[in-house]
Amino acid sequence: MSADWQGAIERAQAHAPFLALALQRRPELAEMLARGEGEAALAASRHAGDDAESVDVALRRERLSLALTLAIGDLAGAFPLERVMSELSAFADRALDAAIREAILRRVPDEEPAGFFALALGKHGAQELNYSSDIDPILLFDPQTLPRRERDEPGEAAQRYARTIMELMSHQTAEGYVFRVDLRLRPASEITPLAIPVDAALTHYESSALAWERAAFIRARACSGDIGKGEDFLAAIRPFVWRRSLDFTAIEDIRRLTARIRQTYDGLREPGPGFDIKRGRGGIREIEFFAQTHQLVHGGRNPALRLRGTRAALDALAAEGIIAAEDAQLLGKSYDRLRVIEHRLQMVEDRQTHSLPANAAALDNVARLDGLADGETLLEELRAISAKVADLYSDLLGKDEPERHSGISPEQRQRFADRSDKWKDTIRSLRSAEARKAFDAILPTLIDDLAEASEPERAMARWETFLARLPTAVNLFRLFEQRPGLLQQVLRVLTLAQPLADELARRPELLDRMIDYSALDLPGSVEELAARMQRHEPDDDYERKLDRVRQVVGEERFALGVQLTEGRHDPLDIGSGLARVAEAALDTAARAACAEFEKAHGRVEGSELLVLGLGRLGGGALTHASDLDLVYLFTGQIGVESDGPRPLTASLYFNRLAQRVTAALSVPTAEGALYEVDTRLRPQGAQGPIAVSLDSFARYQAEDAWTWEHMALCRARPVFGPEQGKADLAAIIRNVLAEPRDAEKLRADVLKMRGDIATHKPPKGLLDAKLLRGGLVDCEFIIHYLQLRERMAFQPALEKAIDELTGAGFLPESFAGHFSLIARMLISARLFAPECTEPPPPSCAALARACHCDDFDSLLKDFSEARHGVAATWNTLFGEKLEID
Repeated sequence: MSADWQGAIERAQAHAPFLALALQRRPELAEMLARGEGEAALAASRHAGDDAESVDVALRRERLSLALTLAIGDLAGAFPLERVMSELSAFADRALDAAIREAILRRVPDEEPAGFFALALGKHGAQELNYSSDIDPILLFDPQTLPRRERDEPGEAAQRYARTIMELMSHQTAEGYVFRVDLRLRPASEITPLAIPVDAALTHYESSALAWERAAFIRARACSGDIGKGEDFLAAIRPFVWRRSLDFTAIEDIRRLTARIRQTYDGLREPGPGFDIKRGRGGIREIEFFAQTHQLVHGGRNPALRLRGTRAALDALAAEGIIAAEDAQLLGKSYDRLRVIEHRLQMVEDRQTHSLPANAAALDNVARLDGLADGETLLEELRAISAKVADLYSDLLGKDEPERHSGISPEQRQRFADRSDKWKDTIRSLRSAEARKAFDAILPTLIDDLAEASEPERAMARWETFLARLPTAVNLFRLFEQRPGLLQQVLRVLTLAQPLADELARRPELLDRMIDYSALDLPGSVEELAARMQRHEPDDDYERKLDRVRQVVGEERFALGVQLTEGRHDPLDIGSGLARVAEAALDTAARAACAEFEKAHGRVEGSELLVLGLGRLGGGALTHASDLDLVYLFTGQIGVESDGPRPLTASLYFNRLAQRVTAALSVPTAEGALYEVDTRLRPQGAQGPIAVSLDSFARYQAEDAWTWEHMALCRARPVFGPEQGKADLAAIIRNVLAEPRDAEKLRADVLKMRGDIATHKPPKGLLDAKLLRGGLVDCEFIIHYLQLRERMAFQPALEKAIDELTGAGFLPESFAGHFSLIARMLISARLFAPECTEPPPPSCAALARACHCDDFDSLLKDFSEARHGVAATWNTLFGEKLEID
């Protein structure tokens, strides 16, 4: 839609006295705007004060010119909201910078202004200033470099400059004003001077700042004066604003603050004459606080969320899966519309107002300035917007839980309450007054949730064990208070999945992941996961980078476990998700290890590291207990030396680098360990070097490898390295597998290997889906035998290989179903029955549900039928009858 410049001018003249007067005072701009020359008018506005006799006059003339041009361009539809806000914010930066420079030069004309700077906060910091906004800077100075007269003390000089800046900016003259300046956001504003020394400010933010100050600094920006020193200051307080671990005590403070803002607002509850579109329910402030609260929770660990703009923050939160995309879109569009209406209110008289006029005629006037028919049309639109925003904001604050009526008896409730009282004397994490207060807040919900567990006494015992292992629990209790449903999930985890319960007791911060909107969604692609793992601070060292990998892996593995206990996804999809997480971890850790290794040893020209994934990683389906079967290879020649300070020949270089990558994946750091790494499938096994050249690998596989090694290659997949190198490796594997074979020798080798496994690795119990005869190992041997015999279906993912072999008539149609049930059993039992024996009844039921069975007896029956089906296929292929219990 083309811009309507003339219509905008007419609406401004009819409905906005301030703009009508500005059109008269700036006739040259009015003519440009009438001709539709918006960009030219903007350029002229920026130079409107060039010939003024003083800085204060120049700034006021520029301000009026910009206000007129931006308003008409906005009304005409030529300047979108983002452009209007950014131009206003840029002018505030220029004006404040000019005022700082003028204040210093008036006192010390021969000095270059330095050592004094302004931080923009709020909408100014976010570059989202409104049409008639005040600004809320913090003025800081460095006593060592602040220009001043010789007899001036630094603090005295800084206060003199600050008072001059306030006068230059805010004083009303015949030319108007520049900006109203509010300095009350400075540290301890009731007792501190207008400008504060840098060191004093740092001490405040590091020791005694309040939660709301953290929220304020989300949008902080060094905007004027000595910007370099301002950016150094913001970097220094970054740990105060963006905390690496979730601080739910601070978040609770923010939540209570925002709730109190809503409660203390005594205006209309829904839009009508007099409604405040900034502070009212469902208004501008609630959208801003919605975004900022989520940023505070997650931004410490995710730098992608450290954005100043409200729309940008909402979009980033949605992109990271923390809030729903539709919520981000709704809030973003609502924010834009509310800001536009706010601008209309302020254009009328150039007043810093956010309230709709109480007078019906005045309300109609604002609506018509916006191009609407009347005030009622505007109110209808605002009611629709604010209702939806208010609902989302209420969800953020936490609505009151309806009273619950569990089946717990008064006697049992009292017994649970008495037991919990004893915890306060015996459990370390409950010793502090703050911890007890936080625990008391969740205790009624805890007792109800324990009572609703399938085995309340067992759930209580597991909870008690969990609590006893926690070093501290205040943040955890705050999290449960904020997200009541999460406590029920944790109790299910404690009751159903002992491996997850043990991991959670060691690392309660794993629950951080569960507060995301996407907590119960399967993980994204390997590339998306790797991008998350690679996010770190610019100054992070190697250990910090590895910590980040462990943090993400731990959270994702735990989330996938919770998804399994909740029955959210098929175990086969959980297995695929675990494999993607592992592959992303391998990629990220290997890149970090290579970069660190190259600092000392440089690179080997023409050579690159390759990693081959085998076993469950190669097949893309891990369990929670899987290790990683890896083979390290390298491209290029063996004898070439690296080019670093401590050069190594290629073979030694890549063997040491492989050890470094293995350590990056397996050695515990502050965030724990990642995976057990098994490299015994490499050429010559444990006797051979850890890393071999691609040529050596190809030669070994063609001339010396055993049948079992070729069977392992059936699930081999290049998982790290340059694309050409991975393609060359995949081609070598295909050529090896496609070689003709002696069918009888192959059969004999397979039977001997399976017999050896049965002798040396017997099954652990009735649920050992892997080692029981007719179980997963037999499925794998059947598939690999057929792949090698028929020289086809070389798919690392077993289910895909089964499809091809079935289609070719080498497997019965029923085999795929038997395999799927056994695979589900394996993945699920790793959590619900890690000992492979029958678990307690709740875990039995969860295991049955995961395997798509009505109950545990049905599962045992279906499992037996699947094993018999696999045994029948085995008998057909090998002529060997398997004994199935």
